[in-house]
Amino acid sequence: MDLYDAINRRRDTRAEFTGEPVDEAVLRRVFGAAHAAPSVGMSQPWDFVLVRDPSTLDRFAAHVAQERDVFAASLSGERAETFSRIKIEGIRESGLGVVVSYDAGRGGPAVLGRHAIADAGLYSVCLAIQNLWLAATAEGLGVGWVSFYREEFLADLVDLPEGARPVAWLCLGSVANLPEVPDLERFGWRHRSPLDSVLHQERYRTGD
Repeated sequence: MDLYDAINRRRDTRAEFTGEPVDEAVLRRVFGAAHAAPSVGMSQPWDFVLVRDPSTLDRFAAHVAQERDVFAASLSGERAETFSRIKIEGIRESGLGVVVSYDAGRGGPAVLGRHAIADAGLYSVCLAIQNLWLAATAEGLGVGWVSFYREEFLADLVDLPEGARPVAWLCLGSVANLPEVPDLERFGWRHRSPLDSVLHQERYRTGD
């Protein structure tokens, strides 16, 4: 798949997972792409915990459902109605959860390039996630980023070491298809803004 095709075909997958196991060689390629991401000071501050145990998937899905209810209770009117139609996860359906974590201690006490921007390591982890997502798309797989969780719960669930921060739970797996239109756009939650609305020359200006 062409890189630009992968970028434009990438979707935050929810309802399309088939549950069919992914070939180990394909997974190695996908995680190899993630691990090839650039990182500040070449610290490579990421780890990937692969979760397949049904009981763990069930526990996380129950936690996410509770957090969905918390968010839903904060909405009213049209927003509440729109959100009620949106599926926010495919934890059980995918059969494979990937917890991506950030270790700020990775790379030694002095990480080259991080002295002025403390979050540069966190940005590096996000680059690894994007690499993973594009590679998975090129392999015909789906990825769904689940963000309805409390970090402390997830860290405890997969026994992250002290100092490691969970950045994402990714549902990863075989899919029947990838939607032509992203779910949030299809359901009317938000629409993609035009490129020119976010592209600035020399200075950021909101008007003359």
